[in-house]
Amino acid sequence: MSHPTDCKYSETHEWHKVEGETITLGLTQFAVDQLTDVTYVEMKKLGFKFKAGDIVGEVESVKTTSDIYGAFGGEVTEVNSAVVADPSLLNSDPYGKGWLLKAKVIDPAGLSKLMDAEAYSAAHH
Repeated sequence: MSHPTDCKYSETHEWHKVEGETITLGLTQFAVDQLTDVTYVEMKKLGFKFKAGDIVGEVESVKTTSDIYGAFGGEVTEVNSAVVADPSLLNSDPYGKGWLLKAKVIDPAGLSKLMDAEAYSAAHH
């Protein structure tokens, strides 16, 4: 399983793609494989402010419900309405069409704790 090298990864299986002051956040292929069929996605609303480690949404599957965490302090600027409407996008394309939200970085401190693709792969194989 390969993970995009332009993302950083958390212990809780979220990927974070940094683009200037905006971070796109999603769930890793590893997490999606553990969840199996995702049936429901709910993210916090636009303008929601959060600190590193806060819950920014949740996904439900036939197996379980999982919280989604932000590894940095930020403010939600966009929610992927396509994946909310069709949660199967998370299963089929977690690093592409299945992204979950975008946020403006307010406090980047937590980002330094994230793993690169190689470290994340090593930790989850």
